[in-house]
Amino acid sequence: NDPNHSRKAVCFPAGCSVAASFDPDLARREGAAIGREARAFGVGVVLGPAINIKRSPLCGRNFEYYSEDPVLAGELAAGYINGVQSQGVGTSIKHFAANSQEYRRMSASSDMTERTLREIYLPAFETAVKKSQPWTVMCSYNRINGVYSSENEWLLDQVLRRDWGFQGFVMTDWGAANDRVEGIKAGLELEMPSSGGVNSARIRKGVQEGRISEETLDHAVERILEIVFRYAENRDETAVFDRAADHEKAHQAALETMVLLKNEGALPLRKDQKIAFIGGFAEHPRYQGGGSSHINAYHVDGALEAVQGKADVIYAKGFDTEGDQLDETLLREAVAAAKTAQVAVIFAGLPDSFESEGFDRKHLNLPRCQNRVIEAVSKAQPNTVVVLHNGSPVLMPWLGNVNAVLESYLGGEAVGQAQIDLLFGEANPCAKLAETFPLS
Repeated sequence: NDPNHSRKAVCFPAGCSVAASFDPDLARREGAAIGREARAFGVGVVLGPAINIKRSPLCGRNFEYYSEDPVLAGELAAGYINGVQSQGVGTSIKHFAANSQEYRRMSASSDMTERTLREIYLPAFETAVKKSQPWTVMCSYNRINGVYSSENEWLLDQVLRRDWGFQGFVMTDWGAANDRVEGIKAGLELEMPSSGGVNSARIRKGVQEGRISEETLDHAVERILEIVFRYAENRDETAVFDRAADHEKAHQAALETMVLLKNEGALPLRKDQKIAFIGGFAEHPRYQGGGSSHINAYHVDGALEAVQGKADVIYAKGFDTEGDQLDETLLREAVAAAKTAQVAVIFAGLPDSFESEGFDRKHLNLPRCQNRVIEAVSKAQPNTVVVLHNGSPVLMPWLGNVNAVLESYLGGEAVGQAQIDLLFGEANPCAKLAETFPLS
């Protein structure tokens, strides 16, 4: 439940969700709220936003990234950074650059022409740097045309600083330093995490052997200290934040990030209808991605909790949200519930085991057990609505058989309340896809 022993904070909609709003001001408001929470916790730099281009829908970390469109990703990133940094807290825009897969991310080389880099993979970073000057940039694990990002002088010095005018310091992704001395020479200042003195000794030796000048090293230290002092000078020791108020901000943001993919009349739901909610995600929604972005959430709203007192709803679990085992008893219960209701709403989606940091997806499918439940329920109930919880595109083999589909992505901790508001027409689904959903 709390793998990092982290303090409770408010979980806002993920990058994939924010992108669907097409609203840099929403990104700015979300950033400002996160900046206030970070300031109250004494956090100097927020490790984000992550803005790598979605080269393939199978990238396991796509839920963190904004879009396959460089213009949209850049504008949203600039908004988010301006929001966070308005609170006297820095950002670390990542992962610089061309880090669009998890498979062998520590060693793979992203090979392409300079034109491809500058037209597709770099513009989001360029827009963010020029419009919002993030305090730091996080370099990626991978090589670019054979050279590790952490020691790529063309990338870190020529492009980032000379071409774009970046003023802050460059840090590594966790464990992304290759040759520490070559990295400093190329424009990499901070290694994360500490090497326990191993690389400090290599830096001293590099100076003694003349591999790196004291002047270059001093310049790297100055860049780090400038940011440290900027934070210290703006530090508010008395800062606090209101978790309940931020939860409501997360709710309002979620309302603007869900996409109505299909509706043939089943939506909006009516309060006088008998409604079946089916699927474990109704009770325990998947509201954030897996891996290092995981948040110890303040309070998670599930749709089943949020609908209480609003309508006559019966609930059937239908399937287990964790794995992909079909339970025939749960399937029969789901079909029976759908038959007794006037409309069935199935809360489906991808479990963490299907998409997360650290591995890429092998296919675009939902768990088979979920597809089977959707297929069976839609046969029993013509007014079937599917609500999706996923950080990246999925195949929908049942799309022609269901009445409506609401894509709620990973909508943050207030996702359930937002889903109910949209399903019952108390708010209008206004988001649009910021990425392609392949047919195959």
